[in-house]
Amino acid sequence: MVMDYKKYLDSIDRKAYHEGEWQWQEGEYTVTRTYNYTGPGCHNSCGILLYTKDGKLEKIEGDPLDPFANGKLCMRCLAIDEMVNSPLRLKYPMKRAGKLGENKWERITWDEALDIVEAEVKKLDAEGYGRESIVVGHGTGRNISWQGPFLAGSCFGTANCGGIYFSGWSCYAPRICGSIAPLGDYPMVDASQNHPDRYANSEWKNPDVLVVWGNEPLKSNADGFLGHWLNLCVQRGTKIISIDPVLTWWGARAEYWLPINVGTDICLALAWLNVIMNEDLIDHEFVEKWVYCYDELKEHVQQFTPEWAAERTGLAVEDIVGSARLYASADAGAIQWGLAFDASTASSIHLVQAVCALMAICGNIEKPGTHVLMHTAFDINAGYSTADLYARPSAREKKFKKAHVGFEGKDFMGMANPDAMAHALETGKPYPIRIFWGQSCNQISGHEEPAPRAYKYLKQVPFIVYADPFLTPSAVAFADLVLPVAMSCERDSARTWWTPLRAMKKVTSYYEAKSDEEIILWLGKRLNPELFQKWDTPEDIINEFLKTGFSIVDESGKVQRASRQSSATAIEGTIYTKCPVDHKELVEIGGCLFDEWNGVYYKHEKGMLRPDGLPGFNTPTGMIELVPSTFVEWGIPPYPVYTPVSQSRDTTPEVFEEYPFYFINGTRSYEYFHTEHRQSPTMREFHPEPIVMVSPETAEEYDLRNG
Repeated sequence: MVMDYKKYLDSIDRKAYHEGEWQWQEGEYTVTRTYNYTGPGCHNSCGILLYTKDGKLEKIEGDPLDPFANGKLCMRCLAIDEMVNSPLRLKYPMKRAGKLGENKWERITWDEALDIVEAEVKKLDAEGYGRESIVVGHGTGRNISWQGPFLAGSCFGTANCGGIYFSGWSCYAPRICGSIAPLGDYPMVDASQNHPDRYANSEWKNPDVLVVWGNEPLKSNADGFLGHWLNLCVQRGTKIISIDPVLTWWGARAEYWLPINVGTDICLALAWLNVIMNEDLIDHEFVEKWVYCYDELKEHVQQFTPEWAAERTGLAVEDIVGSARLYASADAGAIQWGLAFDASTASSIHLVQAVCALMAICGNIEKPGTHVLMHTAFDINAGYSTADLYARPSAREKKFKKAHVGFEGKDFMGMANPDAMAHALETGKPYPIRIFWGQSCNQISGHEEPAPRAYKYLKQVPFIVYADPFLTPSAVAFADLVLPVAMSCERDSARTWWTPLRAMKKVTSYYEAKSDEEIILWLGKRLNPELFQKWDTPEDIINEFLKTGFSIVDESGKVQRASRQSSATAIEGTIYTKCPVDHKELVEIGGCLFDEWNGVYYKHEKGMLRPDGLPGFNTPTGMIELVPSTFVEWGIPPYPVYTPVSQSRDTTPEVFEEYPFYFINGTRSYEYFHTEHRQSPTMREFHPEPIVMVSPETAEEYDLRNG
């Protein structure tokens, strides 16, 4: 993309790309303008043009008229046709015909499959178990974020639904909770993505300095963010600070590349706070008006000097100080964080807290080119609260909580506590798990606890169903029943991951694979017919989602966000409105709709963040809380501290002497996402074997080489 975005927009042949149309003919192909989730394996949904012939998907192209991705697609998205048409996919419902793990199956009809599920639920009821003994697990986010919890509550009457990591929350949740506590809402780097006219928007400003911290956005594109947006910012003059043990594309172009020791990121964040506060590099006006507990945090970080951090991080003192000054001196500074914040440190939520403090004291909140506080588009926020909304009261009361495994403080995540779930699977306490429904998840190969432990957990559950596009190792190992699930281009659906709101349009089918919404509707008609009287088609369910009908609302009609009560939608006088379209209308306008609320800057000054409509942030004090009062309620120490990992050169030097290397897992690739896309011939061609990377010095010392 050229740096002059307006010139780029003017250069597009809009007639050739059928502006204003969502479907047309190009020779023998039917072309459909829509959005996709499943194939790429990320949280985004990019605008695509699907080319079908005789009902079969033949090829995919990016849509240049899509303001979200501008026609750019990753390798995984371009290979959707390979995944959709893969002969390895599940074609029909099947029930187990041999012992667990034998991979012997008998083809059955959908009616027979639903009969089996219905019979097992009735058996559970007859044996006196509560619906809390049913657990619904799903894989990583994307396009079943609301369908999974909705299925759990509305069909099975259980509130026990979650990512089923089996130990803590190792992905995204620490960043969400760790930032909502001090800021009131989730911050995202402002790369103009909230404006339909993007980089040409008159209010938007290019970031002066961008910190890419524990993230490879060109490969991973996670959390509703596209890496090539930042690439364009760099073209427009943004300076980079890269914090990563590995030299990435960003590090090679950075003013500072900080190859930090694994698990010590918070040491650097605390030292940055020390430098910026002690050298008075803060935004005084913003701090004095909007920041709470500044003096308390400043006193706390006096112990975390650059010299202290250098000993632990392996970084030079001058690089710690210089990079802190560069970030703080920027008029518009931004920090793009990644999974390392969640998974590579024992101090994850405190790391998030410390980095949010850096944003705040430098005034890098709600200002163009810094961080914008986000809501999902049109406040469509159905998530785990949907399971609570429809679960039977007794099952909701018994939902897995952290108290079940000895932790104090209030539960602050909407999903069922995974450690409590694992404890119940192992011990049967506080109650046994009798039915497990896995919606596009793969415990053995995924990012859960070690596979042997997951195997031990799940093989004891009396009845297990896996619904998935593919027959996974977990399905072979555990399932009594497997159900074929449709992929994005085989289903009608809608999704928000921040903004804009986007629709998926069905253009093809694969044997008897059905959409999540169809499966929910069929199950609901059998298991909860009274509730499901109001939904006759999958589109009815989608439209209920668009109307925020799956969200919990208080007596005044304000929407609650998961376990927090917070919404600006009901505040009189804001420009934030309910979704103005249904699914059909959303498809017909091209599948994409921006809401205005997220595109407004300085929302805290305009009364757009607090439920009472007053200026300020959505926190108990109405200010950014550097020492969050919410942490105390949650049972989390309120001041950020460094907690070393359990085995390191600092904590267990004797172990480090015998095992002198750190293994960093989860490195992203262009071809794969977690356990996905190994079935794609093209991805295999580019990435045929697992890759282990070592530093050049280590490779030379141990005579390691390719081959």
